[in-house]
Amino acid sequence: MAASTPSPPAIRACLFDMDGLLLNTEDIYTDCTNFVLRKYGKPDLPWNIKAQLQGRPAPAAGKILEDWAQLPISREEYMEDVKAMQVKLFPNSKPLPGVEELLAKLGGAKTEGGASEKIEMALATSSHSSNFKLKSSHLGHLFDVFPKDSQVLGDDPRIAPGRGKPAPDIYLLALQTINTRRAAQNLTPIAPAECLVFEDSVPGVESGRRAGMQVVWCPHEGLLNEYKGREDKVLAAQMGEFTPINGSEVDGAATQDGKVGEIGDGWARQYGSLEAFPYKDYGILV
Repeated sequence: MAASTPSPPAIRACLFDMDGLLLNTEDIYTDCTNFVLRKYGKPDLPWNIKAQLQGRPAPAAGKILEDWAQLPISREEYMEDVKAMQVKLFPNSKPLPGVEELLAKLGGAKTEGGASEKIEMALATSSHSSNFKLKSSHLGHLFDVFPKDSQVLGDDPRIAPGRGKPAPDIYLLALQTINTRRAAQNLTPIAPAECLVFEDSVPGVESGRRAGMQVVWCPHEGLLNEYKGREDKVLAAQMGEFTPINGSEVDGAATQDGKVGEIGDGWARQYGSLEAFPYKDYGILV
């Protein structure tokens, strides 16, 4: 660990991405996209392009896909075809391995920090409200662990246009909802460094780190293959996914030469799945 980087504190709040992290919906997105690509004689979506789409808001992801695919239809026509497939397939989404147990345990967990208070929970997904309902409404109480006011979606008007992941705004907003609720209960606020962000995408990892938070990276095997040999840079958010305004840091996260982390600083870790999660390593008592 870099000597100039302080050790991360015990976790008091867990903030979650959804697609490809909690649910198998990233694979469903790929199926929907490939359906349209094949319809127009195009090759299936490769992982080097898929990796650029993951975690990003729909407008940004749509522009990347459009530039690569060069489909003979407008973006509006493409979205119509894709949406029809999403409406059909998203209600079949399922939790990924380890998710149900992880959420159940965190829902009753306490923290070693903050006088053994309960772990706070929030959702921070780039999915818009309509898609969130399609993906989650059939899953019963899976998302009940996240208070309604701490379910921050991609079309939340408090997130400015162009400020989706990899910018830190969505995770800072999720923490804000937690601290607003805690203030009403006369509880001490939680600092960004006391938050653990769960992500599968590279832009998502950078979003969490730019928010000054600790990060768990649990990537799809296909994505991991694309970043083989560069995992340490992903964890340190040194992949250049986000360009600060005027080339300078404006988001309140500590940086060095425009980077939000140092290689091996211990603030982000990689896991193969969410099964058998090491709660104690983060000061979480289950």
